[in-house]
Amino acid sequence: MPSATPHVIHIPSFRHFLSSRALSSVAFQGSAVAIGWLIYDRTRNPFDLGLVGLFQFLPMLVLTFFAGHVADQFDRRQIGLVCQVIEAITMGFIALGIWQGWLPTWGVFAAVTVLGAAQAFERPSMAALLPGIVPTAQLQSAVATSTSVMQTALIIGPALGGILYGFGDVVPFLASGVLFLVASYNVLQIDKPATLPARAPMTFESVFAGVVFIKSKPVMLGSISLDLFAVLLGGATAMLPVYARDILHAGPWALGFLRMAPAIGAVVMSLLLARFPLQHRVGIKMLWAVAIFGVATIVFAYSTNIVLSVVMLIILGASDTVSVVVRSSLVQLLTPDHMRGRVNAVNSLFIGTSNQLGEFRAGVFAGFMGPVAAVAFGGIGTLAVVLLWSRLFPALRKVDTLSG
Repeated sequence: MPSATPHVIHIPSFRHFLSSRALSSVAFQGSAVAIGWLIYDRTRNPFDLGLVGLFQFLPMLVLTFFAGHVADQFDRRQIGLVCQVIEAITMGFIALGIWQGWLPTWGVFAAVTVLGAAQAFERPSMAALLPGIVPTAQLQSAVATSTSVMQTALIIGPALGGILYGFGDVVPFLASGVLFLVASYNVLQIDKPATLPARAPMTFESVFAGVVFIKSKPVMLGSISLDLFAVLLGGATAMLPVYARDILHAGPWALGFLRMAPAIGAVVMSLLLARFPLQHRVGIKMLWAVAIFGVATIVFAYSTNIVLSVVMLIILGASDTVSVVVRSSLVQLLTPDHMRGRVNAVNSLFIGTSNQLGEFRAGVFAGFMGPVAAVAFGGIGTLAVVLLWSRLFPALRKVDTLSG
C-alpha cells in the first residue's frame, strides 16, 4: 500500500531553500531600514531617500535580462550563493566605514548599487530553483508555503533593522552581513540538480525571450504592468523615515513598525487566500484590490496618528497581496520550465521598478511639493491607473479563475 505523500516542508532541499530566501530577505529588509535612517539622519533631505531607490534600481535595470539568461544556463544554486556572499561583504563594508568614520554618503549609495546588482542575479535564480526542488504535484503547496515564509520575513526584517539601529548605527549592518552568510550556507545544502541546463550562446533573442513571452500573454502582461504602475505611483515606503521623524515625531523603532506594517497585512491576506482562495471574477477583484491600495495610500498621506498610519499600511499591504497572488499564479501557470529564469527576471525587474523607482519618484515629488502631497498624489495616480487598465486590458477584467 503506497504511503501518503509527506508535506512539502519535509523535503530537506526545500527547507534549505526556504531558510536561504527568508534569511536573505530579513537581511535585505533590515538593512533597507537602516540605510534609510542613516541617509536621512545625515542629510535631512527627502530627495536623498529617493536616490537610495534609484541607485538600487539602476543595476537591476541594466543587468536583469542578462541575469535571467544566466539563470537559465548555469547552476542556479551557485548564482544565489555568490550573490549572498557579495551582499554579506557589502554589509561588512558599510559597518566598517561607519565604525571607523570614513564612509561618506556617496559611499553608502555605492554600496546600495552593489546590493542592487547582486539582487538582480539572486532573485530570478532563486525563484527559478523552486520547481526543480519539489515534485510537480507539490509545487502549488511549495509556492504557498514559500510565500507565507517570505511575508513573515518582511515583517521581521524591518522591525529588526529599526530595533537594532537603536543600539547603534553599525549593529544592523553587522547583523545583516551574518544573516547573508547563513543564507549562503543554506544554498550550499540544496541538492544539486540531476541535470544542468544545456549551454546556449547568448543572443539578443535569447536574452529578451522573457519579454517576448510575457507580451504574448495579454492577461499576464496586464496583471504585471498593473502592479508595476500602481506601486510605482502609490508606493510610500521611501517617505517612511520622514513620516517617522517629522510627521509622527517618533524614532527608529517607529520606522521599523511602519516598514513592517504592510507585511503584516500581506501575511493576514495570504493566510485568508490560502483558506479561501479566489474562485471567480479574479480580474475584477484584482482591480478593486489595487483601488483599495490607492485609497489607503491617500489616507496614510494625511495621517498624523501613528495608529491610523499603521492601520492604513496594513490595509495597503493586504490589498497589494491580492495583486501579487494573481500575478504570481499567472506566471507560474503559464511559464514553461526552460523559460523560468528569463520570465522571473522580467518579473523581478517589474517588482524592482515598482519598489525602487517608485521610491525615487516619491523622493523627487517630495522635494518639490513636500512628503504629504507627494504620497497623496501617488495614491490618486494609482486610482487613475486602475481606471485606465480596466479599459486597456479587457481580458484582465474578464479573468474568472486561476485554475488555468
